[in-house]
Amino acid sequence: MVTIKDVAKKAGVSPSTVSRVIADSSRISQDTKKKVRKAMSALGYHPNINARNLVAKKTKAIGVIMPSSADKALQNPFFPEILRGIGSVAHEMEYSITLSTGITESEILNEVKRMVYGSYVDGVILLYSKVDDPVMMFLYEQNFPFVVVGKPHKQINEVTHVDNDNVAAGHQITKHLIDLGHERIAFIGGFLDLFVTRDRVEGYEAAMKEAGLPCPSSYKIHTEFLKSGGREAVEFLLSLETPPTGLVVSDDIMSLGVLSRLEEFGVSVPKDISLVSFNNVYLSEITKPSLTTVDIQIYDLGAYSAKALIEKTTNKAEPEKRIIIPHSIVYRESSARR
Repeated sequence: MVTIKDVAKKAGVSPSTVSRVIADSSRISQDTKKKVRKAMSALGYHPNINARNLVAKKTKAIGVIMPSSADKALQNPFFPEILRGIGSVAHEMEYSITLSTGITESEILNEVKRMVYGSYVDGVILLYSKVDDPVMMFLYEQNFPFVVVGKPHKQINEVTHVDNDNVAAGHQITKHLIDLGHERIAFIGGFLDLFVTRDRVEGYEAAMKEAGLPCPSSYKIHTEFLKSGGREAVEFLLSLETPPTGLVVSDDIMSLGVLSRLEEFGVSVPKDISLVSFNNVYLSEITKPSLTTVDIQIYDLGAYSAKALIEKTTNKAEPEKRIIIPHSIVYRESSARR
């Protein structure tokens, strides 16, 4: 087993200098650091990170909390992509990631408590934002470093969060359908306890009102961010006396369910119904027809949330931030002039 003494001997420095290089001390010159790291690499030496972290009272790990059981959440490409963004920053900063989830809200809360009380992580990223969330409230009350992807509840708005302007995005994508001549436009979104759904439907309603168009409650469907949710919504909307000619769907995966169900009913997109969506996951480009969708820069949501959290864990005085990631509309085949 290679030791610090072996590295010191090969690099021609003292063992204490090797220790300082491992700790990335500013007192050590860059030339010495290069020489020591070259020796470590040549000998295959890996420092005991756990022992070093124990002394520093740091785990160099961040917890990432999924919104529901992983088998369900990971069906949506949004989550692998946001994890890719988080992972890129964590890797660069030499942090590890502990991914956690639970089937129920209480399971998720218990897992987060275990992380916090057991000092398993230095901070937590919540990959969702919902009304009256006990997990967010717990982290806030414990004064434990955390970052929210989404918008925090008004009760605890002094929280660092990374989000898009989903109200503006909802307005913009709905206006696209209105500009194409659509007057009967329905909204299919996730459950209303999620702030992302609330904001997107608010933008949709504002655009409809601005254009003097009706948006009856029967035109607003709320279901899961999964393919199955989109299928159920279509059956209801097509059964209405005056079905919509345009659909604003709050998630690309839900849109896939919508498209497949429309096809089963013999409804052509965009010839009979135009459809627009959100997220711009990789499937939105290869599905037939390809989706007109809001690109919310999922990777950046993850990268900026990880960067903000690591800043908080390394500097307790770091102020709370509101980071808004810009969005854009990607125009494809699923929307057409009425």
